[in-house]
Amino acid sequence: MAIDPDFQENRELVDTHAPDGEHDVWGPVDPPEKLGIHGTTVAVDFDICIADGACLQDCPVDVFDWMDTPGHPESEKKADPAREADCIGCYICEDVCPVDAIVIKY
Repeated sequence: MAIDPDFQENRELVDTHAPDGEHDVWGPVDPPEKLGIHGTTVAVDFDICIADGACLQDCPVDVFDWMDTPGHPESEKKADPAREADCIGCYICEDVCPVDAIVIKY
């Protein structure tokens, strides 16, 4: 199942995450199984991300960092949109994600 493109209307804003920048976290969140959607402009559904690394490898402006997510059933790390403010809207990350865990919202 792909990320919900209408997550802002269908989910509650529950937190912010600030590794290098700051981005929103949309619930539900109940670690380690449910981690929600991280980001708003560059949104990654942590619950379906399989951490194949394509978005990190292909992003021309290095929006993503690895984030450790021990105990999550899909993968023990996630592609975190740590610098979503740097996104140039090229949509490459959306295109290369094999499980459609990313949506760009402008």
